[in-house]
Amino acid sequence: MLIPTPIGLSYDKVIATIESCNTKEQLLGAKKMLNNFKTLYGTVGFPKAYLYSLDKVLKDKYIQLACQL
Repeated sequence: MLIPTPIGLSYDKVIATIESCNTKEQLLGAKKMLNNFKTLYGTVGFPKAYLYSLDKVLKDKYIQLACQL
């Protein structure tokens, strides 16, 4: 059984925040959260593949919101 780590929980929280956005303003707040996550965990060697996946989730959500408007 895997025990969630603080990094893993933070990663999941960033993804959940991005996916819950319904407006561009909310998405800008999620982007700030993502940048804080990168700053904090990028310095401790968090795998770049995960950082890339967060960027992709943010980009996909932005495209989804842009298509709705």
